[in-house]
Amino acid sequence: MYQSKKVLLLGSGELGKEVVIEAQRLGVETVAVDSYEHAPAMQVAHKSYVVDMLNREQIREVIEKEKPDLIVPEVEAIATDELLKLEAEGFRVIPNARAAKLTMDREGIRRLAAETLGLSTAGYEFADTYEEFTQAAGQIGFPCVVKPLMSSSGKGQSVCRSEDDLEGCWEMAMEGGRVKNGRVIVEEFIPFESEITLLTVRAVNGTAFCAPIGHVQKDGDYIESWQPHQMTEQQIEEAKHIAKTITDELGGYGLFGVELFLAKNKVYFSEVSPRPHDTGLVTLVTQPLSEFALHIRAILGFPIPEITQLSAGASRPLKAPEELADYTVSGLEQALAVPNTQVRVFGKPVTIIGRRMAVALSAADTVEKARENAKQALDHLTVE
Repeated sequence: MYQSKKVLLLGSGELGKEVVIEAQRLGVETVAVDSYEHAPAMQVAHKSYVVDMLNREQIREVIEKEKPDLIVPEVEAIATDELLKLEAEGFRVIPNARAAKLTMDREGIRRLAAETLGLSTAGYEFADTYEEFTQAAGQIGFPCVVKPLMSSSGKGQSVCRSEDDLEGCWEMAMEGGRVKNGRVIVEEFIPFESEITLLTVRAVNGTAFCAPIGHVQKDGDYIESWQPHQMTEQQIEEAKHIAKTITDELGGYGLFGVELFLAKNKVYFSEVSPRPHDTGLVTLVTQPLSEFALHIRAILGFPIPEITQLSAGASRPLKAPEELADYTVSGLEQALAVPNTQVRVFGKPVTIIGRRMAVALSAADTVEKARENAKQALDHLTVE
């Protein structure tokens, strides 16, 4: 009988769904875990469980029952202290439990990057109370960027332009955080020219990089990404140095999404996710091996060959405008008529305002044409 490896995903959104599909292509048994029923990855996994992702007993119970070869965190908000214990007991966490814990909150990873590794970052202060927050904003100066320590897809982020914005920004951070505690990070606003994701893969045969992905964010969440993003040789070398430094420190195998700001004469570290990145959905149409295929190969201990790019490409996510218990994604026929374009409908059970429900992906000879086509396709799509 064929003995397959078993991978258990903690977090089962649209990125997890692609990870599960790639794992199954290599004969891996998959278990999807999330806090709600019918999450995207659950629709394609062999088994699924619904648990409170921050409840250490529930996480442990599922892992002890399933005994997976690999535990793969796919979201930030997990009971990471329990992952540290499970790892000490012999379970294998991807890339490792320390990386999952450090990158779960912005404080751990920012202090590691700036204070331990000496990487260039925006200036920052942390605050637990509204009073501390106003003092931190005063120290950093206006405009400044306000983020909850733990959130997904940029929820709760805002730019505080003056003292008049303080209260609104604080409230947004409180509402947007994954965990309802009052700690926020207040960052210096860097006048960057662009922001990129450098997908970085640590595998048995070393570290490899995908071509840089440019993206546009609004309210902290991405609304467009494209690959490749135009950079100078110097910027690319600096970006690779930062990405390799931070991922070497985190260790383990797998794909990391390293977010960077490109200013005129400098590259700044912003954040890192030890897992496939939402802006990297574009790799589904640009690379023979998408970020999801690279992640699975790396964590299974397979070598990563040279990463090549087939074409330029762009992605545009479709977001829900309102809360609906029943909905349809309309306009697929027109969107799919756009040349070299795919649409992935995530199949989430309900809509929430701003929730990503699908993505339009376009390949083309140039980034400009790919971006134009992806926008054209998205314009046809609606959530009704």
